[in-house]
Amino acid sequence: MSTSPVRIGVLAPLTPPGWAEAGRHLLAGLELAAAEANAAGPPLELLVRDTAADPARAAAAVDELAGLGVAALAGEYHSVVARAVATRADALAVPYLCSSAVLDALTDEPTPWVARIAPAQSRGWRLYADHLLGAGHRRVAVAAQPSVYWATGTRILRDHLARHGGTVIELDPLPPETLCDALVRHSATALLLLTGHPEPAMPIVRAVRDDPRLTGLTLGAPAGQPELPSWAALGERGAAIPFLRYLPERLTPLGVRVEHALRERLGETPSFVAFEGYDTITVLAGILRHGTEREHIAASWPHVRAEGTRGPIRFSREPGIGIWQWTWPPIQVVDRDPANPGEFRVLRVA
Repeated sequence: MSTSPVRIGVLAPLTPPGWAEAGRHLLAGLELAAAEANAAGPPLELLVRDTAADPARAAAAVDELAGLGVAALAGEYHSVVARAVATRADALAVPYLCSSAVLDALTDEPTPWVARIAPAQSRGWRLYADHLLGAGHRRVAVAAQPSVYWATGTRILRDHLARHGGTVIELDPLPPETLCDALVRHSATALLLLTGHPEPAMPIVRAVRDDPRLTGLTLGAPAGQPELPSWAALGERGAAIPFLRYLPERLTPLGVRVEHALRERLGETPSFVAFEGYDTITVLAGILRHGTEREHIAASWPHVRAEGTRGPIRFSREPGIGIWQWTWPPIQVVDRDPANPGEFRVLRVA
């Protein structure tokens, strides 16, 4: 087998308006796993491209990387961007292992070329809806920016809550003061932040927490904004805001070792996104040891048997999901502890 490096195209949001903190953690996991995999061979070379949360920019990067001869594509955090990547990868017959994007329909039609490490949005957001119901919420407001990802999340929540007598109220997220007035008017008991980070999510949190009319209102952020390090700037105001993260109750022994290495690399506690990046390269490296041709990689998804940082990784076909899906990554509903906003509390697991 050739000893020249096998190229893998990496896509991640590394600059705004992308969630650059998530992109940095994703890249740290990808790079750590590649460095470790190179000891076993074949050597890997990561060609990194910043998507900046722009689907068109990401699609152009896929064209460029395919022309550079990458064996596969990896990464991405934002669902609308990963959908553009998956669509273009399918058209060009380039294998793509999606790390962090959760949108169920990454492609319009079933494809053999795309697989995913992250769980499907429908699975996580239904668990989140169960958490809301368990906490007694039946009038849930969402402050949602225009996006297929936020719209799909809103639909999942509405359908699940409606089965239990709940209602979803859609509100314009801006300006925050007007949003607060609407929350009072609609008598909502919870507000979910289906918005970008740090703007406008963090200003909304400040406005709601500082409005005496909304004392007792529950804030939520299923997409995981409170996981990001910059959220700590909110202090106590950023605590008790449940979000989804994809970690088990206990990491595998591999996960414990990787956590220490990622902490050193990042200089802070690694988020679940960093583990998703590491697991992505772990899977691809295992496949590449047996062949580097694109057709071989795509044909290998159903045969993957990898030990990841968060459990055994196996891919299957699931109803309504046209790609190869890890079934299933662990899911938690978590928040920052009001007594210590630097620590997390696990509220519900799947």
